[in-house]
Amino acid sequence: MARGQQTNRALVPGAERALDALKYEVARDLGVSPPPDGYWGDIPSRQNGAVGGHMVRRMIQIAEQSLAGTAGGPGAQFRGGAAGPAGAGGGGVQRRP
Repeated sequence: MARGQQTNRALVPGAERALDALKYEVARDLGVSPPPDGYWGDIPSRQNGAVGGHMVRRMIQIAEQSLAGTAGGPGAQFRGGAAGPAGAGGGGVQRRP
């Protein structure tokens, strides 16, 4: 039987706060107004998907930089380090005409 989304959680203990901070930072960069009550279910799925996709891009960029030794240590981006230029890793949200 299916167990639902019981595995949709952060694997590293304590990472939830860093992921939430990254989510709100990416949303601001994309011009998506974060919900004041924290419930993202009323935001259109296209905007939520853009936020999630850019989060993944940013996390990959951070991981690549830390492997190359240029990020100031693992997790420097999550501790308030510079996130680089807005839209780093692919630009802004692309819209179809």
